[in-house]
This record gives sequence, structure tokens and C-alpha cells, in this order.
Amino acid sequence: MIVEQLVTSFIASAAFGVIFNAPKQSLLKCGLVGMGGWLIYTLFVYFNFDSVIATLIASIFVAIVSQMFAKIYRTPIIIFNVAGIIPLVPGGLAYDAMRNFVENDYNQAVQLAAKALMISGSIAMGLVFSEVINQIIRRSKL
Repeated sequence: MIVEQLVTSFIASAAFGVIFNAPKQSLLKCGLVGMGGWLIYTLFVYFNFDSVIATLIASIFVAIVSQMFAKIYRTPIIIFNVAGIIPLVPGGLAYDAMRNFVENDYNQAVQLAAKALMISGSIAMGLVFSEVINQIIRRSKL
């Protein structure tokens, strides 16, 4: 089951790289970044971490690997960040929240919407936190 998820997350990230018009030589790397982030997320959830914390850690991983790939391959970091973060986006959760709103199940809808919002926030925090650490390391070397 984990292999299927890894393959799917790789394809999703690489395909989003195509949609995002990433250079062809970076599509494999985009897929690897997304697959790695999903693997981290899946492992943390498997070991009973909350999905918000798992997403935060996975997004930090995605940002760090994206920074490394951007430096090594002299490509803008946004290409790897955006494509790599796609498997972590809580689209299904947001859809379920909206569906429950439409079905007048407001208690469930608010719970799901709050969870989707927290996961989205943890993605943003992970990307920003990684960039702040990167800037601190760069400035300390100067």
C-alpha cells in the first residue's frame, strides 16, 4: 500500500510540475521532492502523530530538499516547492467540509474546515520556517 501511495505522490508532483510549466529536466526532481514529503507525512501519521504536525514536518522536509535542489541544479526554488507540496494539500478534506456544509451537517463541516485550515497553515509555516533557518545559516557564514 505504501508503494502505491509513493508512486501516486510522485506522479502527482511531477504532473503538477508539467502544469506549472517546470523545465523538463526538473520534472523527475519535482516528483522526488513530492514523494519524499509524502513519505515523511505517511510515516509520521503511521506512528500516531497528528496530521497537522506530520504535515508541518513534511513541508519543512520539502522546503529543505527544494532549497538543495535549487542550489545544485541552478533552478528557482519555487519550482520544487510548489510541485513538492502538492501531495500534502488537504483538498479532499476541504471538499468534505464543503459537502457537509451543503448537506447541513454544520458540526462536522466546521470540524473538517478547521482541520483543513490547520493543515494549510502548517504547510505555510513549514515553508517559511525552513526559509528562515536557511537565511540564518547563510548570514552566519558571511
